[in-house]
Amino acid sequence: MPGAVPTSDNRSDSTLPKRWYNFLGDLPGHLPEVRNEGNPSPAEIAAKVRPKAILEHDRPAAPWVPIPQPVQDWLRHVGRPTPLHRARRLEQRLGTGARIYLKREDVLPTGSFKLNSAIAQAYYAAEEGRRTLVTETGAGQWGMSVALAASMFGLDAEVFMVRCSLEQKPYRRHYMELLGAKVHPSPSPFTPVGRELLARVPDHPGSLGTAISDAIQYALGKESAAYLSGSGTPHVYLHQTLLGLEVRAQLEELGEDLGAPGRGDHLVACAGGGSNLCGLIGPYLRARTDGADLRFLAAESTAAPRLTAGVYRYGRSDVAGFTPEVMGYSMGMDYIPPAVHAAGLRNHHSSAIVSLLRHEGVLDAVAFGDPESFAAGRLLLQTEGILLAPESNHALAAALGVVAEADARRQRPVVVVLASGSGLLDLQSYHDVGRPA
Repeated sequence: MPGAVPTSDNRSDSTLPKRWYNFLGDLPGHLPEVRNEGNPSPAEIAAKVRPKAILEHDRPAAPWVPIPQPVQDWLRHVGRPTPLHRARRLEQRLGTGARIYLKREDVLPTGSFKLNSAIAQAYYAAEEGRRTLVTETGAGQWGMSVALAASMFGLDAEVFMVRCSLEQKPYRRHYMELLGAKVHPSPSPFTPVGRELLARVPDHPGSLGTAISDAIQYALGKESAAYLSGSGTPHVYLHQTLLGLEVRAQLEELGEDLGAPGRGDHLVACAGGGSNLCGLIGPYLRARTDGADLRFLAAESTAAPRLTAGVYRYGRSDVAGFTPEVMGYSMGMDYIPPAVHAAGLRNHHSSAIVSLLRHEGVLDAVAFGDPESFAAGRLLLQTEGILLAPESNHALAAALGVVAEADARRQRPVVVVLASGSGLLDLQSYHDVGRPA
């Protein structure tokens, strides 16, 4: 029955968090003021299309936020806590003294960590009486997760998917449609902003900026619709702290003292909208401030190198002005990222929180193209039998660089890589890009 919550299973949940961690108080300074100019303003738009509880999660009053029991039950049902995998065969192939761990979000039913926030947001939308979930998606992982979460709570779903990704990854569309979701390309002929973009650039490949604009404008015109974000906002980062909290508990069970002096331990994740990155490192920010020898590394795409080549300035995450202006690293509002296969990393503007961490020197960043990242993914498949998504391959490529530098310095760090997504629906991309020269 739609909305029925699973009541039992055979999984151990000793490391499944019962609360999300609000790490905003651990940031290295105050977030720059948000600009809400517009008529209606982005704040007024958000109040209409987002569930009230979600908006409250943007600024929680306490450091810890209880996870509702139905959300806990669904998280457990879909496979949380996810495994922390020691990549011993990869270590052997590299001949490294580093200990490499993969946080295996790729094993979840949609093949992605995105399900963590999708379940929470769908729950709150259903509790508020919303009937349709409307969202954008880049590579499709978030759209798949929203489609599945909608079915859990008896809701409809409509997803605006970046046009070039929809063409590259048709099986993600098939998955969403199997669950009853409607999938539209972005830029979309169904919205005024989409039609305007297509009139200017008929072969526009789309981007997360266009898809966000399409989804918000569509939700504004649809009764009882809730607009859900997959990344870039504090409430999504809050929900994704499951990642860092589970990693911390799992490493403790293994006797790993992450952040031991002089070892050069790293937490590594790809950086698109920042949700998997912030979810992993957020629970560790206080430890670093307190003196842990721990480094945070973001891996982005050379197609949208905001953190490594962008300008720190005010900008929006969408192209139509429905979202507020936040201070962040940006490629510019008119920047159209090339149609690379790592579609989840094709953002023109970085979030305020990720950008603050970068600006204050807490977060390091590197950028990779498709060839380098797919080569890393191929190596992992050959050694560990694990096939990662293109976005996750960027994090893996960054981790391989960390390990090589550590070996040159004769260090033996613990390196945790967030395996944020599965590559099983990206085999065509591996064929097109990842073949050996």
